[in-house]
Amino acid sequence: MEETKTSMPLLGDDFPELQVQTTHGPMKLPADMKGKWFVLFSHPADFTPVCTTEFVAFQKRYNQFRELGCELIGMSIDQVFSHIKWVQWIKSELNINIEFPIIAANDSVAMKLGMLHPGKGSNTVRAVFIVDPNSKVRLIMYYPQEIGRNIDEVVRAVKALQIADKQGAVPAGWPENELIGDRIIVPPANNVKDAEKRLNDYEGFDWWFCHKPLEK
Repeated sequence: MEETKTSMPLLGDDFPELQVQTTHGPMKLPADMKGKWFVLFSHPADFTPVCTTEFVAFQKRYNQFRELGCELIGMSIDQVFSHIKWVQWIKSELNINIEFPIIAANDSVAMKLGMLHPGKGSNTVRAVFIVDPNSKVRLIMYYPQEIGRNIDEVVRAVKALQIADKQGAVPAGWPENELIGDRIIVPPANNVKDAEKRLNDYEGFDWWFCHKPLEK
């Protein structure tokens, strides 16, 4: 019997082409999201406590994602009727209306994204893919079933990627870094001439560690 291998896209790869059924109807990814940022996140199973807390947290921050021009897509290998019933339960019992689509994936889809880890059972792990408007995978996070995600970090990551594309790298804990606050790191000089004048052009600790104000 041939062993099934888990594959996953790497940073900078094109997001895999998927045809999926969702709570909002059929979708083609990444084609239906072309020109937009999107976050696709998987969860182990519907009607489970940790996943419920995550969906509530994603929904409560949905406007923050939309302000960044970023859409949300949930996913697990539960069937679509289970997703629909779970969304109805969240609305009736917790008064939270889940507005984003949830993919009813099969094992093949989950394997394409590396969401099935044999050592963690038959459910999908908690994966997060941040995909840019060119359908490139820009950030990947994996969490085990027993740890819920920090959704504020997902919002921060989308915002930081957008800023990095236009302004430069962002420091640890941005926008509240212990050394430079919300300032942006200037790329290090790559020749002697630029290195010698770098501290004349920017604030910094040395020519290889300079920073500049965040452009609002």
